[in-house]
This record gives sequence, C-alpha cells and structure tokens, in this order.
Amino acid sequence: MDLSELSINTLRTLAMDAVQAASSGHPGMPMGAAAMAYVLWRRHMEQDPTHPDWSNRDRFVLSAGHGSMLIYGLLHLSGFPLSLEEIKNFRQWGSRTPGHPEYGHTVGIEATTGPLGQGFANGIGMAVAEQFLAEFFNRPDFEIVDHHTYAIVSDGDLMEGISHEAASLAGHLGLGKLIYLYDDNHITIDGGTHLSFTEDVEHRFESYGWHVVRVENGNDVEAIDAAISEARAEASRPSLVMVRTIIGYGSPNKENKSASHGAPLGDEEILLTKNALDWPTESPFHIPDEVAVHMGEIASEGCRIRERWEKKFKAYSAEYPELAARYESWMRGELPDGWDRELPDFEIGTSLATRTASGMCINAIAPFVRNLIGGSADLAGSNNTTISGAPDFDAGFRGGRNINFGVREHAMASLCNGMVLHGGLRPFCGTFLIFSDYMRPAIRLGALMGIPVTYVLTHDSIGLGEDGPTHQPVEHLMALRTIPNCMVIRPADGNETVEAWRIAMQLQSGPVVLALSRQKLPTFERLPVDSTSGPTGVSMGAYIVRDTPDNPDVILIATGSEVSLALAAASALAERDIQARVVSMPSWELFEMQETTYRDSVLLPDVVARVSIEAGVSMGWERYIGLKGKSIGIDRFGASAPASVLFEKFGFTVENIVHTSLSLLQTD
Repeated sequence: MDLSELSINTLRTLAMDAVQAASSGHPGMPMGAAAMAYVLWRRHMEQDPTHPDWSNRDRFVLSAGHGSMLIYGLLHLSGFPLSLEEIKNFRQWGSRTPGHPEYGHTVGIEATTGPLGQGFANGIGMAVAEQFLAEFFNRPDFEIVDHHTYAIVSDGDLMEGISHEAASLAGHLGLGKLIYLYDDNHITIDGGTHLSFTEDVEHRFESYGWHVVRVENGNDVEAIDAAISEARAEASRPSLVMVRTIIGYGSPNKENKSASHGAPLGDEEILLTKNALDWPTESPFHIPDEVAVHMGEIASEGCRIRERWEKKFKAYSAEYPELAARYESWMRGELPDGWDRELPDFEIGTSLATRTASGMCINAIAPFVRNLIGGSADLAGSNNTTISGAPDFDAGFRGGRNINFGVREHAMASLCNGMVLHGGLRPFCGTFLIFSDYMRPAIRLGALMGIPVTYVLTHDSIGLGEDGPTHQPVEHLMALRTIPNCMVIRPADGNETVEAWRIAMQLQSGPVVLALSRQKLPTFERLPVDSTSGPTGVSMGAYIVRDTPDNPDVILIATGSEVSLALAAASALAERDIQARVVSMPSWELFEMQETTYRDSVLLPDVVARVSIEAGVSMGWERYIGLKGKSIGIDRFGASAPASVLFEKFGFTVENIVHTSLSLLQTD
C-alpha cells in the first residue's frame, strides 16, 4: 500500500472509529470522499498549519458539514492544533470536534457548516473578497493577495435552493479562483438520488458559466490531481470538479448504501471494513508512522510557502508602505481614525425616511472605510445602499464596491458571511425587511459564528402602504430578535440612524440588522446628555426622550416610526394632567447589555402602567410592559391601502395611545 492509499485509509478509519466511539455521526461521506480530500490538501492547498491565520492561505470549506470527521482528520494529520484526544472525543461536551464544523471553535475551520448550501455560498463570498483585495493591493511583481478558495460540496448542497442562487452569481462574476469538488456519490438519506435528484448537474453548471471537469473514479488519485490542476488553470470561470465517489467505501455491507450516511457502522462492520482495507484491527484510531510523517509535511511545506510570501510582503512594505499598513489593518478588522467624522447630524424638525438617512451614512463612511463594500438584492434604489461614485464589482472590474446581487436574498446574505470569514472587507447588504425570511438561515449562522455583517432592511412596517400584506412585515422584527447574538436596531429618526451605523461599524462580535422606514419621520429633540435621567442614545438600547417633572403616571415605550407618535400622545396626555415618560427603544439587545441600575432608571419598576407601541406583533413585549401593561401592535397580517390609512385602521394614532393609557390608569 503506497503512502497515498495509506493516508486515505487513515482518514477513513479515523472517521469510522470516531463515529463509533460517539455512537453518532456520519461515517459514509468521509469514507467516500477521503481520496479527493487527500489530493487537495496534500498536493494543492497552500496553507501553514503552524500559522493558521496567515492571510494569503488558500481557503477550504467543507460545505457537506455532516462529514466533519473528514476535516478533523485532515487537521490533525496536517499539523493543526487538534489532538488525537480531541478526535477520540468527537461530538462530546467541550471537545474541539463538534458534530458539524464550527468557525471560531476549532482552529482551521474557515466556516460553520452543516445546513446544506451555506458553505457553498460562503466560499463564493470568500472568492469575491480575494479578488477585491487583489485588485486593491497587488502591484507589478507584488501579488500579495493570490490564493484559491476550495470546497467539498454534496448532492444535498446542490439540491438546496441557495446553491442555485450562488452558483448563478459566481458564474456571472467569472470567479476563476473558485474550485469546488463535488462528492457525487448518488446517495441521499432516503435512498438513491434517483428518488429526487435526476437533473444534469454538469450542464446545469455549464449553463451558469462554470468550467466542469469529470472524474469517474473517486479513488483515482492521479485523475483527481489532474482535474484539480485543470481547474486551477482556468482563470475566467469557477470550476466544478465532479468526482464519482462511493459512500461508505470499503464497508462490505454498507458501501454505496444510505445506511452508511448518518449512523455508526457498528463494531462488527468496522472489523469487516478494516479487514477489507487491509488495516490493523487491534485498536481504534490507528495512525501509521509513515502517514504521520507524510501528512506532516503539509506543515513544513506550508511554512516555506508562507515564509516566501512574508519575504515578498517585506519588500512590498518597503516599496508601498502605506498600502502594506492598510492591508494589515484591514485584515485585523480595524477602522481608520476619524472614519465617522463626516456622519450627518440632522436638525430638529427635519423630516426624512430612516432608509434615506442610512444611505447618507453609507456614503459618509465609504470615503474613509475603503473596504466597505455591499449592495442589494435588486433594490439598491429603494434600500439606499449604493456607494455613490463607486464602480460595480463585476467580471470586468474587481475593484468595484457596489455588488449587484440580483434577486438572490439568501445567497446575498451568505456571500456576505463569506466575505467577512475571508477577512479584509466590511460588507453590508440590503433588501426589504419582509424578505429577511429568505435570508434567515445565513443571518442565524452569522450570529452563531459571531461575525459582523450589516443588514440594511428597509420598508420595515405597514408604513410601505399600498403594496399590501405580502410586503408588510409584522412578525419579522420579533423573529429576528429571537436569534441569539443578532443585534436588531430600529431607529426612530435620522440621528438614531447615524448612531445605529456607528454601532454596526464598531461591533465585531455578530451581525447587526438595521430596520428602516420607507416613510419620512420627523427628527425629534432629545433630553440633554447631562439629564438626571442618565445617559441617552441608541448605544444604550433604550433611553428617555421625554420625561416628567415627577414620577410618570405611565411609560410609553416605542420603536422606529412609532416614537414620534408616542411623543405626540404624551403631549395629549399632559393636557389631561397625565404625566407620560416616552422611551425610545431601538434595540432590545443593547438594552439588555446595560446594568440593572440603568435599565431600572429608564423603565421605573414602580411604574406598572406601561404601553408598548410598535407596528409589529405584540408577542414578546410583556418582557418590558409586564402583566399589567398593554401593547399596541399588529397581531394579524396587514392590508393594501395608503400608509396613513393603515396606521389609523390598526390603531397607531394619538387617540388610541391616549385611550389605552387612560384605561390602564383607570384599572389601577
């Protein structure tokens, strides 16, 4: 058995043994795809396991995340800091080898995968980032940014709708340094792919503008090697290398069967499989010494490649010191000094939609943050997401900062995740809030990974009017608030929008959703910063915008477009000698981060008469209004009519807020 076959069988048996020890997992995919993974990592990938964050490394995404033991085996054998003990603890509490790969949890994992199709789109975002950075930083004789993005994708990845969106865009953009290996094993969980997946994948991808190469034998190391080399030589198109593999390869009774997909093989079958592979059976997790040496050469070779790059970068720094400093700063995710100095300050009484204010913020930030890049799902004019004067990122020019994602919301959000995961870019993307439904899986994974993407979601309520209930979000704000580590900010006027963008640009630990109005909103006056009410501003999550001389009779809590309505209602209540405190609460998440003393200073515990006002579902507001409070919300779908009519019909009027407040006080 030569070194290649020995290494491949090591990957197979590590996967079998780890899944068996965990009593759960997916052994079939690693067993079938081991050969192509070996060829890619040992012969083509440029990476240094001793410096896993080296910026010019090739990126690899295991989009078929259920086969996680494949990448854990590769990481361990290649010299990444993942011990054999961690592999033995596969899927156990506290281990570095969770059931699906998790970015930030295990060194060497470039993206959290498992929900099929996400890694497919993430990789395309990484390829976009590589091309943009190469255009910006590379100079003659100094190709500082020059690497490939690889992924292993499965039948399931290609079935998911996101892969269609993302593959179409990748082909349109001509991303030549993007190479995907397709684990074409013809098996799904329910049986053969003939049950549900009989399309012509080769011609589908060719029609998208991809370069397609076929490998008929998934164990033919030389054929796989040649196919990857051919893909690397293709400069103007992304490549799909279709590798015909056999799931559960080597298992006498479960090879080429769905039974090997998502369950341990069993002790008896593992024994039979190891005998078939001519593998020692005395103890599990066996790694031949020669394999450890052979695969360990990935680290030594990678170190030499990295050191050559560092020597080149040193010369680049001498020739182009400002560019080199900027490159390092971008890769660290830093903002330049004074990046926010041109952000607008709107005068009291000014009236504008928060989507308009957001667009002004983007264009105030863009000249200083040159790696701010983004776009919209074919709604740039409505979302105000265009960087004025900047060209488009397209197949003809990689330095553009406006990306035309097309009507591909899911792929758009996932591509932005990939751009952040690559490093060096500050992406944002936009659509209507209602279409966050199409983006939710990517938003959730971004929150899970703790990566900063800004989602500009406009037309945030029934305020969009005549387009009707299909386009009017009612449950969406609350649904997004339920995602852990996802910050939702719904600003009430232009100045709150400015603060929201400051927060979004500085936050590094997760995504930010900006929920923005279509309709114009008045810019309102705030309490002085030195008010006895305490700190003010969006950064606190909630703050007092109108207060009373003494303890208030009622507290009105509002977000977004409803804050100005609450202020008008407070004035009407004052005419009845009812003292109302008005609280703007643009972000639940930020408010919950504050000390209890601050939160109690805003929402006085002794004042139980509270009214929440938000043009969305009322579920959840009991957190802040208590059992004795009342919500003015929308617990049904909207309707088609002018916005002013809708707000009146749904009870978003001064009269209804006054009536609701009085009913609470009468109850007391």
